[in-house]
Amino acid sequence: QLPSPYARSLLFDYVGAFMYEGDQPLAERKAAALALDATLLAELLGTAELRELLDPDAVAEVEAELAWRTRPLADTEAVADALRVLGDLTTDELTSRGATPMMLVALEDQRRAIRVRIAGEERWLAIEDSARVRDALGVPLPVGVPEAFLEPVAEPLTDLLARFARRHGPFLTADAAMRFGLGPAVVEAELSRMLGSGRLVRGEFRPSGAGTEWCDPDVLRSLRRRSMAKLRGEIEPAPQAALARFLPAWQGVGAHSGRGIDALLRVVEQLAGVAVPASALESVMLPGRVADYRPELLDELTASGDVVWAGQGALPGGDGWITIAPAESAPLALGLTDDASLTSEASQVLATLQNGGALFFRDISARLPDLDNRTVTTALWDLVWAGLITNDTLAPLRSRLSGPVRARPLARRAAPRRAAARVIPPSTGGRWSLLPARDDDPTRRAHALAEGLLDRHGIVTRGAVVAERAGGGFAAAYPVLKAFEETGRCRRGYFVDGLGGAQFAIPAAVDRMRTLPAQGAQLLAATDPANAYGAALRWPDHDGSHRPGRKAGAVVVLVDGELCLYVERGGKSLLSWSDDPAMIQPAVDALALAVRDGILGRLAVERADGGAVLDSPLAEALQVAGFRPTPRGLRLRA
Repeated sequence: QLPSPYARSLLFDYVGAFMYEGDQPLAERKAAALALDATLLAELLGTAELRELLDPDAVAEVEAELAWRTRPLADTEAVADALRVLGDLTTDELTSRGATPMMLVALEDQRRAIRVRIAGEERWLAIEDSARVRDALGVPLPVGVPEAFLEPVAEPLTDLLARFARRHGPFLTADAAMRFGLGPAVVEAELSRMLGSGRLVRGEFRPSGAGTEWCDPDVLRSLRRRSMAKLRGEIEPAPQAALARFLPAWQGVGAHSGRGIDALLRVVEQLAGVAVPASALESVMLPGRVADYRPELLDELTASGDVVWAGQGALPGGDGWITIAPAESAPLALGLTDDASLTSEASQVLATLQNGGALFFRDISARLPDLDNRTVTTALWDLVWAGLITNDTLAPLRSRLSGPVRARPLARRAAPRRAAARVIPPSTGGRWSLLPARDDDPTRRAHALAEGLLDRHGIVTRGAVVAERAGGGFAAAYPVLKAFEETGRCRRGYFVDGLGGAQFAIPAAVDRMRTLPAQGAQLLAATDPANAYGAALRWPDHDGSHRPGRKAGAVVVLVDGELCLYVERGGKSLLSWSDDPAMIQPAVDALALAVRDGILGRLAVERADGGAVLDSPLAEALQVAGFRPTPRGLRLRA
């Protein structure tokens, strides 16, 4: 339901422009229009527009299948079935479908079919339809029809017309009137009554046809689906680099980033439910999406309760997988939890938080006098990485990532001897609380997953879903995405070369991918959902001593969507996929800029493509970008 005539007019303008303007292939624009909900499409463009959208070959194929012309009638039983399903048929119509005179005579001898005259010609009729044809058309029946088949039928003409509509494509009133030997006015009145009850639809459907036609709703859906399938086959898929170039732009990375807390909240909404390394979130990902990002902005959102963060597993060095999400969508966006493997100390802390709401470390510690400071801290972080508790600030997480910092005293006032020994570790600051209870309904979670994937990726592929380690994987999202396509919320097609046909996309995303101008060098965390490599796209082949991966701490540099550099965590080793200076130098410059901006810290490269970096063709480009030789390689300080 569109909210207002004004909104309708805007959408009309959009659909009209999308169909008839632009550089996209006509087939693609038609497929996009057919993907709209049928009622909405009719309201926006008028039913006449379907003449230009339905594919003539698709209409012919569907009509042949409906009329049983795609395979011959092999035996007497097949002929009997054809008469029951299709209705009355002439001898020529049956023989054109493979029936023989012997089959027809056999059915007549078995009293399973009779011959009657309809519209001035002899036709064969299933004996079960005797009363229906007699009452609707006034046709005299041959002698000997059993009484069981002569009982009056409630709506005989409606039944005949409904069957005619089910076994034909779009038809005119005159077609049905001629078939049954009735006056057009009589048929028109009955078809209009069926239209009012929803058993038929009316419009201008048949390509190159004329006049208003009738069609069964299921038949029209088949025509649209078959036309969409044919149109998709005409759409040339984009190269894979186009997807890698598109994803950062779609997610607002780099030159496309916004500003301020509103932009940050939009980024959180788009990343909801994605597990990313904590070390990459505020160093690479959020600054790349929000031009003026500061940690205080995210803390403002978490402290106000608008955003929550949750752990999804620990990583070495104090790092871990975390998820951020708007508070209202957290029950569906956050992963399901299992507290069966918790230590007894973690269980005690969990029980304390269940009884006390949001608590500072000092309050938790005071309620657990038998546990020392280190044990409570360990238990808290066990609960964080289990996805059970959160904090109203990310300061504790930042403290863990920055390394050990001296703890400050719990309180300055005089205290008992045991309490005085307690201190507040920096990694336990802020208020701790339970995360929202998860909504474990599989249908709602699958729906939320599909919506999130479309919002985040624009073009959803199996590899992208698998890389996110979403609950249920692609199998959970696929039925919802397929339902979205049927209602016009997305399109399915072969949009990107080499990624299979199970690709679902927002129409605007496909348009943007195809028309996006060339992009410069872009640095992304290897685990960033904006990085298509290792997810939707396979890592390109490399002869180096190790393979790239979506690992915490690693970064990639893309140049116009092509993977150019992969830098391992710590920067000691890197891989390259080009020897073209026009690609290598911009990529190395982007790497150097990230170091100077403090995103990567000091970078000391020792190996490149499996060998010593000083012996690599990359050495010159690195030194031009500002790297300085050292006994072990090349180094650049922040």
